[in-house]
Amino acid sequence: MTIHIEDLKFQTIIGILDFERTTPQDVIINLTIEYNYKDDFINYAEVSALIESIMIEKEFLLLEEALSTLALQLKKDFPKIEKLFLKITKPSIMPNCKVSLSENYSFNS
Repeated sequence: MTIHIEDLKFQTIIGILDFERTTPQDVIINLTIEYNYKDDFINYAEVSALIESIMIEKEFLLLEEALSTLALQLKKDFPKIEKLFLKITKPSIMPNCKVSLSENYSFNS
């Protein structure tokens, strides 16, 4: 089974520039979760809420740190996850483009 969460958008403090540490900015999260469905499902609403809550609470400096933390916490809270693709986009940080960072994770269940 594959869950797709696309364009989860909210504001948070993220980044290393001075203004990024004081002013929340839009971020967009896209993810894909692969898991083996057997009588128990992964609630995508809970996944979305967890991601948003972690991002807002932690106020990450780097996208790399955010990706790693999200992946570990998602696997911990949803142990059925076998594979995970995470992408974080900062759509407004540069005037002429969107900037994103992504990673694929495989977990041995």
